[in-house]
Amino acid sequence: MSIAIIYGGTRQNGNTEILTEKAVQGITAEKIYLKDFKIQSIEDLRHEEGGFHTIHDEHNFIIERMMPHDILVFATPIYWYSMSGIMKNFIDRWSQTLRDKKYPDFKHSMANKKAYVIAVGGDYPNIKGLPLIQQFHYIFDFVGISFEGYIIGRGNKPGDVYNDKEALLAANELQKKLILEINK
Repeated sequence: MSIAIIYGGTRQNGNTEILTEKAVQGITAEKIYLKDFKIQSIEDLRHEEGGFHTIHDEHNFIIERMMPHDILVFATPIYWYSMSGIMKNFIDRWSQTLRDKKYPDFKHSMANKKAYVIAVGGDYPNIKGLPLIQQFHYIFDFVGISFEGYIIGRGNKPGDVYNDKEALLAANELQKKLILEINK
């Protein structure tokens, strides 16, 4: 079993990254920082003659890095009750990937994966982050990924998440679970 972490934050060593790193401490994982790649917005051409056009950006490169892994961890700050813009943009493009002849087995391959979500937000994140969790739940259901769990942390200013004892404890528990998974 192998793990890929898809980071949707734009702040280096931000609260989401801190909490995620706690959850994967001591575990080998491929780390994909979406902020380091150019991902164009989707142009919805599903119903046009000829469908989607090839977009010359780095989205497919990220897909190719993500696909070999069995476990995916989506780590994102909570922005306006949802995932970050770069994370949303990445996932929106899956609509194109699902129809891309280069990835004929994308949905089937995704259905063999497990996923976790780690999200951190400011005030009342355990309430305000629930739409984000529900959104990921629907996304995972659509492509067949097994949604294994999530952590919502509290943090606004850099380093605030260190004060969220519940989230840190949940990260420790996730770490134990991931270690068991990869050692199967």
